[in-house]
Amino acid sequence: MKPGFFPIFAVVFIAISSCQSIQKDITLSSAGEKARGELAEIEELIIRMDGAGAGREGIASARQKISAMQGTVADNNFEAALAAWSGRLYLMEGKNSDAQREQRRSQNLSPRNLPLQILNFRMERNLTQRLATIEASLQAEGSLGELLIERGRVLFDLNRFSEAVAAFDTAFVTLAEKPFYEEAYGLFRNKAWELRELEYSAESRTVEIARQGEITWKDLIEITKSETDFLRFITAGRDLPAETIFAQLLERSLIPITQDAAKTEWPYTKPSSSEIVLRSGTAWFLWHLNSENRANRGLLTRYSSRYANTPNARSPIPDLDIRSPFFDSVLGCVESEFMSLPDGRNFLPNERIKGPEYLSMLKKL
Repeated sequence: MKPGFFPIFAVVFIAISSCQSIQKDITLSSAGEKARGELAEIEELIIRMDGAGAGREGIASARQKISAMQGTVADNNFEAALAAWSGRLYLMEGKNSDAQREQRRSQNLSPRNLPLQILNFRMERNLTQRLATIEASLQAEGSLGELLIERGRVLFDLNRFSEAVAAFDTAFVTLAEKPFYEEAYGLFRNKAWELRELEYSAESRTVEIARQGEITWKDLIEITKSETDFLRFITAGRDLPAETIFAQLLERSLIPITQDAAKTEWPYTKPSSSEIVLRSGTAWFLWHLNSENRANRGLLTRYSSRYANTPNARSPIPDLDIRSPFFDSVLGCVESEFMSLPDGRNFLPNERIKGPEYLSMLKKL
């Protein structure tokens, strides 16, 4: 079971959708199974492109398929669905006026078709209004998986990440017969799970940084400054630029000269604020920040001094040398549960840190 999966919601939505989702199926009275299969092929093609980010070649190929299908079936529902999918392609290209034209055409042919309903959602730029429209459709139509996908997407864009995870998980179960939906939007769902800690942050800058994935020293400082008052010993309440804070942190040794935990001596170099932060550097920064805010510099040698008096001492963490300058910081962060051993044994000092991970560690501190 994936982390964050919400089985209770899934059961409730499945129970509702089982009796109501048929209402939205396109009735192709004169089209037959061949036309249904063609529409299903177009649906899968466009959904996969929508999830992965469509390139020009993919869009051109899908448009050719739609053009070849238009006029082949004397059925308004069939033509309306093709027009709506064509509108989705135009939105991917940023051609809003063309998308609106296809939207009107689909509306005139069959105003109740599901692809048009999704296109209508996508055409609404105001996210709050879009969510309200989706919620109203869910109330009226039942918990269709396609509608829940749209709900998950807009909740993600509104930084309501936990709700987005629930919407996606329920949609994936409801759309079990269409596994390409989970394949297309699974990355959105997993990213929402990763970012769920951030929905409680009032700082839009923190969310913006965390969405980028890996962070630099400058990003780390921005998050720390926005979410805590731990840097007050430097800022004294002033809104100092991250670059200025970085220079002062480096001077006070809260930023390590190198993040290479395998080195036993510091090199004669200086890091840049644009350097990507590793787990080793994060441990150093957090433990030194903890020491500074507790006004207890004895924490910085707590473990190395203890092991120094032990004959033939070996590091309790296999991938961290007992002579490493990071030894105290890593053991301190692990013992205090600010950080963990990812595999239960090793620290993996060279792995990069992501924004949500760092924020979670910062909150524990």
